[in-house]
Amino acid sequence: MERDEEGTPAAGCLVAVVAAATGFGAWLYGARPGLRGAFEGQRDWSLLYADLPSMLIGVPALTLAFWALTRTALRDRVGRGTRGLVSGAVAVVVLTVLAWACLVWLDARVDWVSPED
Repeated sequence: MERDEEGTPAAGCLVAVVAAATGFGAWLYGARPGLRGAFEGQRDWSLLYADLPSMLIGVPALTLAFWALTRTALRDRVGRGTRGLVSGAVAVVVLTVLAWACLVWLDARVDWVSPED
């Protein structure tokens, strides 16, 4: 049996690495005020042990799930190039939505630590 998916493992690893970097970048940008201790030196350490792991694991897991689901749904319907392009576009859209959701979540979590005047 011939396998048509030659570049899938490398593409999946690339999607996972980019998604992990996106999750870390969103966490770093959103959690900075809570880790810096803006109001009377008060810091929220749960940003390190709760939010960081959930963003480093959750963002790549959800992105890979949507990417794989798209590739599976389009397997017999379109050609290999179109399938790769559409699944890549879905991964970019999912990453954008997840980065926005992470930033909104962190903004709500850090708001009590560093209220804006």
